[in-house]
Amino acid sequence: MFGLGMPEVLLIALVVLLLFGGKKIPELMKGLGKGVKSFKDGMNEMTDELKKDITPEDQKKE
Repeated sequence: MFGLGMPEVLLIALVVLLLFGGKKIPELMKGLGKGVKSFKDGMNEMTDELKKDITPEDQKKE
């Protein structure tokens, strides 16, 4: 996972826990999840628009 071993992941989790406290972490993860979902939705919309813009004539040229 991104070149991180288990000790590094545990250290990062400990630092996050110390900085934000146990009660804030679920809120942070919820916000992160919403951000990722929004990004995916935007990417899917862009892909759909690009596919819609390609006409059969454009595909013959390739």
